[in-house]
Parts: sequence; structure tokens; C-alpha cells
Amino acid sequence: MIESSSTENIWKIFIRRHLHLFIAFIVVMVCAIIGAILVFLWVVQNTQLTGIVPESLGLWSMNSAIMFILNLLLWEFIYIGIPVIVFFLFVYGLWWRRLPELEQTEYKEKKLFSSSKSYKSDAGGAISFLTTVFFVFKIFLDGNWELPFATWNFNYLVYSYLWAFFWVAVVFGIPLLIGGCWWIYHQLHKNT
Repeated sequence: MIESSSTENIWKIFIRRHLHLFIAFIVVMVCAIIGAILVFLWVVQNTQLTGIVPESLGLWSMNSAIMFILNLLLWEFIYIGIPVIVFFLFVYGLWWRRLPELEQTEYKEKKLFSSSKSYKSDAGGAISFLTTVFFVFKIFLDGNWELPFATWNFNYLVYSYLWAFFWVAVVFGIPLLIGGCWWIYHQLHKNT
């Protein structure tokens, strides 16, 4: 008979029953992290050799930074992402089909691979990301896309980031403010 437990303990049950599979996944993840570091070092070397980015950081431009990031993401996905995804899907498919139906039902009911909890997220990461996107857009609009970072002055950098933050606040803050006022107005009138 399948033992019963609360949702919090389902992972303990899973690890106890399938320790070898769990260890195999950990080993694969460690190998993937080591591989990702090696691919990163390879991309750093090759982007300099092929002239995608200059060797001296003082000669980097926004274009250099974006091209480096795009190259890094492409090669990491090809060499690490695709093999890891295929491995996990293949092993998961084989493992799941061999499980007894009762155990599959238990894992589904207790949400082993999905969470029923609602997590409140902090918007700080999204604001930072959007500010960076607006900053990159401003650099492009100013015509400084190919200009090396060494030629920028500190005031330009600071004011460009402030400009980007201002526009994030305008574009997303005003609709949020209007929506918040509308919600408060309806909440006040609903209670009266």
C-alpha cells in the first residue's frame, strides 16, 4: 500500500522511494553547471578571436555587450540547454511509465512536480529589467551604440539610467496608479 503524507512530505517520500533517480538528476545538474562554465569560457575566447567583441574592455560598446550576451545565450542553449532538456524528458518519460498507477495517482494528487501554493513575487526584478531595457534603448537613440564605454562620462551614464527609470515609471506607473485609484473607488462604494 502507498503510504500517505501531507503535501510538504511528498518530496521526502519521493526521495526515499527513488533515491538512485534523484542522485542521477543531481549528478546531471552538476555536470550541466560545469559544462555551462566551460561553454562560457569558450564563448569568451571565441568572441574575442572572431572580433565580435574587442579584447580591451575600454573599447566595448553597447553593441559589443549585446552581441556577447546573444552569442553566449545561443551557445549555452545549443550545447547545454537542449541536451539537458532532452535527457530530463527522456528519463522522466521512461520513469513515469514504469511507476505503478497508485504511485502516479499519489504524486498527481499531492502535486509532486507542481505547487498549489501561491507565492507573492517582488516586482523589483521586473523593474530592474525594464529599466535596463529602456537604458539600452536610450543608448541606441542617442547614437552611442557603437561608442566605446571608455568614452562615456559618468554623468551620461547616471542620467541615462535616471531617464530609463523615469520612463519605466511613466509607462507602467500611471496605468497602475489609475487602476489602483479605480479599485479603491469601487471598494469604497461597494461597502457603503
